[in-house]
Amino acid sequence: MWELRHRGGGGPGPGGEAAAPPREGEAAGGDHETESTSDKETDIDDRYGDLDSRTDSDIPEIPPSLDRTPEILKKALSGLSSRWKNWWIRGILTLTMISLFFLIIYMGSFMLMLLVLSIQVKCFHEIITIGYRVYHSYDLPWFRTLSWYFLLCVNYFFYGETVADYFATFVQREEQLQFLIRYHRFISFALYLAGFCMFVLSLVKKHYRLQFYMFAWTHVTLLITVTQSHLVIQNLFEGMIWFLVPISSVICNDIAAYIFGFFFGRTPLIKLSPKKTWEGFIGGFFSTVIFGFIAAYLLSKYQYFVCPVEYRSDVNSFVTECEPSELFQLQSYSLPPFLKAVLRRESVSMYPFQIHSIALSTFASLIGPFGGFFASGFKRAFKIKDFANTIPGHGGIMDRFDCQYLMATFVHVYITSFIRGPNPSKVLQQLLVLQPEQQLNIYKTLKTHLIEKGILQPTLKV
Repeated sequence: MWELRHRGGGGPGPGGEAAAPPREGEAAGGDHETESTSDKETDIDDRYGDLDSRTDSDIPEIPPSLDRTPEILKKALSGLSSRWKNWWIRGILTLTMISLFFLIIYMGSFMLMLLVLSIQVKCFHEIITIGYRVYHSYDLPWFRTLSWYFLLCVNYFFYGETVADYFATFVQREEQLQFLIRYHRFISFALYLAGFCMFVLSLVKKHYRLQFYMFAWTHVTLLITVTQSHLVIQNLFEGMIWFLVPISSVICNDIAAYIFGFFFGRTPLIKLSPKKTWEGFIGGFFSTVIFGFIAAYLLSKYQYFVCPVEYRSDVNSFVTECEPSELFQLQSYSLPPFLKAVLRRESVSMYPFQIHSIALSTFASLIGPFGGFFASGFKRAFKIKDFANTIPGHGGIMDRFDCQYLMATFVHVYITSFIRGPNPSKVLQQLLVLQPEQQLNIYKTLKTHLIEKGILQPTLKV
């Protein structure tokens, strides 16, 4: 009996299997030869298909990262157990990073933007490097080159949008920039399209599936890093307080959860992170809410933190000068009856932003950690402890900022949903780039509107 199979050539196979006879009406010559060639190509695909169908258990282990702990710390802590040694290393490096962060805050908003960009690039590098180290044995063509090219394209798009929104008066003075801004989206699309075409041209038959895996890997990494860092900068332009309180709340939650878990942790929280405990999670929550409330009170006092960050073309720098909005002005709030009896006060004065800080802190302590759990699952999938070994005792930059990206999205959505109103400065910048005739028409329309509302007196014609 003939065994009908898709694979094979014109005669019996090596296992004694015969190929299917030609279908009725087919010639036994050229058409059969074409079919034989196609079947051989299918054999090759199947032979290399095993390379694409790897399960989690088949993924090779990535060699552990080198220990970059300074020798002076190693010698000073050599007599301690590994548990306490890690505690001191993490503590010392945490205080160092917080000190550097305060210094950058003092240097101004532009330095904070550069910091965000630097962290974004490093996080992208760490994630892409993991993909490269896992799949480097396949010699995927142009994988790293195209990954960095797409990073450049996406950053060009997002930062170009930022320049167009917040630097309109500066752009108006520069003819070259006017051209780039006018056709910014077309140029961005053309750049991305060039990368897309290069990817298609780099496809190798035996690695189709893996190449599409890595194409998706790159784009998801861009979504996680570049998009979120763009939102961080957008939040910064709303006022430095919208940048500092969320970020410091996540840092506070991370530190408090670690301390409570280290000393009191007994009950495991989630299997993805065996060292996380319910005691640390709950302690981190209350500590973060209290910290956020106090930080919001302290920062709301200063224009430097509450005023939107604006670019002033006359002084060629960023400025934070304004009349603080009602959100950052002390208001009197009546206390509930049970608090009146406890505090012996009828009301309390506080900044409205402090109420919003409770929402921010709650998200940072209850939902923010899930960004860390997601990162833990990712690391377990690829059998690695940390994303990198950039910071001794902490791992890579991505290990420290896995929760920050989730927080950035929430803050941006929160501002656009509950806080942001029309921005007079932004409207004025848009008006200044219009043609004189358009500006006159808007002036006449606005004047008529204000006269109708009784705000302006109509001019008397002589």
